[in-house]
Amino acid sequence: MFDFISDLTNELDEISSNWWFILVILIIALLDSVIPVVPSETTVIIGGVAAGQGNQSIVLVIVAGAIGAFLGDNLAYLIGRRFKGRVNGWADKKDSRRERLDGAGRQIRKRGGMLLITARFIPGGRTLLTISSGVTSQPRPWFVGWIAVAVTIWSSYAGILGYIFGNSFKDNHTAAFWLAFVTALAITGLIELVRFVRERRNHAIREVA
Repeated sequence: MFDFISDLTNELDEISSNWWFILVILIIALLDSVIPVVPSETTVIIGGVAAGQGNQSIVLVIVAGAIGAFLGDNLAYLIGRRFKGRVNGWADKKDSRRERLDGAGRQIRKRGGMLLITARFIPGGRTLLTISSGVTSQPRPWFVGWIAVAVTIWSSYAGILGYIFGNSFKDNHTAAFWLAFVTALAITGLIELVRFVRERRNHAIREVA
């Protein structure tokens, strides 16, 4: 996997100065939402690096990443909706499966849109959650609205990361991947910590009342 990421990022770097690299960012961000083995964060970061060197527009890099991720997340949602009958049939064959699927739906409803934002920073996790949103029939307008927020934050973070630290990444894009991954985990952990503290505080307030 390490060699694959290294080779792919090097190939992406070689074409990052071309005007059509913006389309590459969009396509990879779309595919990564459905097939979580495509390094979309790294691609957006490379676009940010190219923008920092004057070869791309940072605005177009961020917009392309956001649009691609938005389309991909909605595609994953539609896949979940399309196959929810089969998934429910599979879950009904075993109580533990049904409990896990129902639990996923409860978590999505309980934690709301912040869960979609958090999941966007976790490769693989975002695909699982967006498909689960479709399977559990979460309201489409609600899903679309929160996904728009999530992909904007995600693409801005990755693009600006590359734009600011471009000199550090220009000869080592594998490092960009790992920095993006670790930063994403840190952001996820921070969001979850804030959520946990708020839930504990609200619970304490309810007990006093």
